[in-house]
Amino acid sequence: MPYTAELVNEMNLLVKFPMHSDMEGIKVRSDAAPELVEAAKRLYAKGLVTNEDGGYLTYSGHQAVEHAKSVLRILTGKVAV
Repeated sequence: MPYTAELVNEMNLLVKFPMHSDMEGIKVRSDAAPELVEAAKRLYAKGLVTNEDGGYLTYSGHQAVEHAKSVLRILTGKVAV
């Protein structure tokens, strides 16, 4: 299955979440780019974040972020993201 624009937007949003603390999340404001607002809603529907506007990562969300950041490191050749 190829990456769609929607999946790329979701992955771009996921990698913005901090991994070092369960007490930190993100909020996608309603005046953010429409593709980010929709990506946050889809991540919530998939059970990866706690709120429609971001919030905190769920357990599955943490796993998804780890994998997304790993792929990003591999593809960009960067040691840390």
